[in-house]
Amino acid sequence: MTQAELRLCSLLLQEHFGEIVEKVGNSLLRTGPRPLRLLVGDTGLLLDQVKKALCVLIQHNLVRYEVQPRGSVEYEAQSKRILRLLRYPRYIYTAKTLYGDPGELLVEELLLHGHLPMSCAVARVADRLTETMEDGKTMDYTEVSSTFVRLADTHFIQRCPIVPESPRNTKAPPPPAPALAIAEKDMYTVPRLSLIGKGKRRHSCDEEEEGEHKAKRQKQEGGSSETPPDDGIYWQVNLERFHQHFRDQALVSAVASRMDQTSSEVVRTMLRMSEVTTASGASHTQPLSSNEIFRSLPAGYNIGKQVLDQYLALLADDPLEFVGKSGDSGGGTYTVSILSSWAPPSHFPHPSLIPLLLHRFGSRCARIFRLLLRKKHLEQKQVEDFAMIPAKEAKDMLYRMLSENLVSLQEIPKTPDHAPSRTFYLYTVNVMAAARMLLHRCYKSVANLMERRQYEMRENKRLLEKSQRVEAILASMQATGAEAAQLHEVEEMITGPERQQLENLKRNVNKIDASENQVDETIFVLESFIESTMKRP
Repeated sequence: MTQAELRLCSLLLQEHFGEIVEKVGNSLLRTGPRPLRLLVGDTGLLLDQVKKALCVLIQHNLVRYEVQPRGSVEYEAQSKRILRLLRYPRYIYTAKTLYGDPGELLVEELLLHGHLPMSCAVARVADRLTETMEDGKTMDYTEVSSTFVRLADTHFIQRCPIVPESPRNTKAPPPPAPALAIAEKDMYTVPRLSLIGKGKRRHSCDEEEEGEHKAKRQKQEGGSSETPPDDGIYWQVNLERFHQHFRDQALVSAVASRMDQTSSEVVRTMLRMSEVTTASGASHTQPLSSNEIFRSLPAGYNIGKQVLDQYLALLADDPLEFVGKSGDSGGGTYTVSILSSWAPPSHFPHPSLIPLLLHRFGSRCARIFRLLLRKKHLEQKQVEDFAMIPAKEAKDMLYRMLSENLVSLQEIPKTPDHAPSRTFYLYTVNVMAAARMLLHRCYKSVANLMERRQYEMRENKRLLEKSQRVEAILASMQATGAEAAQLHEVEEMITGPERQQLENLKRNVNKIDASENQVDETIFVLESFIESTMKRP
């Protein structure tokens, strides 16, 4: 794990969970798997604090535990999973795009709490949607639960592993930590629940306090609320399924830019037909016949069967191997080659990454880089001639890129003694090294952006607190029916320069947030390219 990844993980844990959880997570990231005793000594925290921090991290799947042969339990941080915290806004926005407001809030609640029972998630989302509706209108539980079922059917959410039932007759002592497991067939099975009810609005402060006292009295008297029907069945967000959706969208866009809109719609249809049956790490989709694809095309695309076959043949013959032909039955069977599309041999991960080289090294370096990508191996003299760059500049640029691991130098000796005068020196692009270098820089960029946002908020902390106080006063006065003159007088508590400062802060923070999302998209492209390249035979 690089220092850039460690720094970014620490910042993400601090931002989402606070300093104590960040200290425990950072200790596990630096030292690797550790038992609880060593973790307490390394962090300098109280035992109870470390236990609670570990509970939070395990709840959100950021730490896993394993029972060792001698009986001790070791905890290990999941660095890749921690880095996914950066992508949470994109998961939520995708759920909103596909399933509307109920889908957005369901995914948000599951990400916020790590995992929840279906009944609890539906009730929370119904209450939140009811809050946004007009007076007199409420959100029905059935509408939210139907969206929950759709999310499970398309594998965007899945059940959490549970503790398997042990035989009652066994007298063996319980293990130090439970072993969680779940059958694959049950992972997306939604329990049959009759969730009847409507969302509730928040009560006033007095009613809330009265409800809390009532709940405490019930707890002290031993009376508990009714056990939910799905008690013990918890759900979590399937992040790999979201990543599969992102890859599919990028693949469809690549086909549209290389060919035309109809070709991209054919590929989109194939991906949609096999989205549930294809594993997230599969190299290609399940085989689909030409007749099945023709029947599943959207109603708006009135193309004949013969035209579809021509498009499929064109996609199969493309050098980038978007689609592969796997048989001749049913008018020909085809698969979408996910692995080949993301990691074609000797290609850079994405054309949009070339501007990064352009910004860092200049246009002439980018020209040499593209030339080496196309020609594979070139001597320095050939680089000068093909790129039409003077020898001194070409040599300087090649050495600069060589020092950054963007290009590599390969020696081909004519004789066994490797004499320089009788050796060819060929420059080539080390695609994987270049991708890893860019990924490392992306991690550093996101960490810098997060630190900049923290600095902006820290510098304007007093002004933000004042603004929140004024907004709270205005809200309470509007609720009691205050006059416009009184409201205006309260608004003037924030002066003109302070208002301008708040607007500048909001604009800067919005820019930083947008930049984080853009860099995360680049991180996703690079990670997918590296993963696909490593899987290639």
